Amino acid sequence: MQLSEQEIVGAIRQGNERIFETIFRKYYQSLCNYANSMLKEMDEAEEIVQNLFSGIWEKRAELEISISLKSYLYRAVHNHCLNRIKHLKIREEYQQYASNYHENSYESVGQSVMKNELERRIEEAIEKLPEQCRLIFRLSRFEELKYHEIAEKLGISPKTVENQIGKALKILRTDLAEYLPLIVLLIDGLVSVRNDYWYI
Repeated sequence: MQLSEQEIVGAIRQGNERIFETIFRKYYQSLCNYANSMLKEMDEAEEIVQNLFSGIWEKRAELEISISLKSYLYRAVHNHCLNRIKHLKIREEYQQYASNYHENSYESVGQSVMKNELERRIEEAIEKLPEQCRLIFRLSRFEELKYHEIAEKLGISPKTVENQIGKALKILRTDLAEYLPLIVLLIDGLVSVRNDYWYI
């Protein structure tokens, strides 16, 4: 008998190892491939996915999933990868800064402040999006996945993806309206910000 997702989550919460292992085997490789597409390092990708499933099992009694199980797993892997990338980026930027400090000491402090403020504000605006809307937006803008690829990955329709992207853009345009002059300055070349953001 095929179980519903609610029944699967309930079984895992109650410690059903057989069902947990079935879910692990079903999604493990595709999640590793997805993590690897972000990290470009399969060993780290596998470690992230293994840690995710270990964490789910260790805290199974507290497991609550309000979206589809597949979406939940991909979102969790996505967030873990982002944290890993952010950690590596910070370390790399610090090393670059330390080695080139004197060479780059002429850089305008005002430009750095503008860049950091805009990046912080954009990230805050994205984090405030509804959960599914935020995941779909990140997959589209950061991972550059096409609508049908996102739909297939999350088990939803391309139309739903399109609607969620439209919703995200509308919210972000409103939320970031006061930063329009700063965005114009950045686009003119005073400082550089991730190209992903200019889709908004």
